[in-house]
Amino acid sequence: MGVILFGWQEEIKIRHKESGIEGTLFVGYTWTYFLFGFFVPIFRGEITIGLSHLILSLLTLGLFQLVMPFLYNRQYSTRLLNDSWVLNDIPEKNELAEARLGITAA
Repeated sequence: MGVILFGWQEEIKIRHKESGIEGTLFVGYTWTYFLFGFFVPIFRGEITIGLSHLILSLLTLGLFQLVMPFLYNRQYSTRLLNDSWVLNDIPEKNELAEARLGITAA
């Protein structure tokens, strides 16, 4: 159902403005979050967010973990782009990311 609503997960290249470090963000339904839950933010370096997801999953008896695959990639990507990262892929993929995230690149 997530794939139908949000499409397959797409990998988009990004670059940090100040340091020039390159990385990756994802748009679309998060299969990794569906399979591994709160471990995904922890592995991506968002330890506080991962722990808060664990607590919310426990409090909601797992319902939170069923909802988050629809939301996590968008939230993670938005946090990266607000933290001095910019889209750095081919124009078609950059446009896809902009459309799915509801942003316009500067």
